[in-house]
Amino acid sequence: MLRGIPSILSPELLKVLMEMGHGDEIVLADGNFPSKTCGQRVVRCDGHGIPELLNAILPLFPLDVEYSQYPAALMQLTPGDSYQPVIWEEYDRVFAANPDGRPALEQVERFAFYERAKKAFAVVATGESALYANLILKKGVVKEEE
Repeated sequence: MLRGIPSILSPELLKVLMEMGHGDEIVLADGNFPSKTCGQRVVRCDGHGIPELLNAILPLFPLDVEYSQYPAALMQLTPGDSYQPVIWEEYDRVFAANPDGRPALEQVERFAFYERAKKAFAVVATGESALYANLILKKGVVKEEE
């Protein structure tokens, strides 16, 4: 263990976050997401929810707020589905406390989301049970402090 690194972030997940470059994407996948089918690299975070992981990742992970219109993306509701994803409100609260501020969130159609996930740097398979909880984060640039 290290000081200042949340214990929810496994060594494998930290390594993946460090290896990612500007513009690379990572998927935080709920428990229903086909992680193994869609992921080039799959990091297991069973037993953890996406909001907790997001809280731990964002202080370390710059979102691409300067160079991307949408540095984060959600899986869009399937047409005709009346379900209201309460977890999206939770994401808003987490993003509001983020050093980069609340990013513009793109909504991506389900099958387009799967295709994008196949190109992502990694898929983090979580134990999140909320529906429509899948989230893509695009990595930004780490700048030297002046």
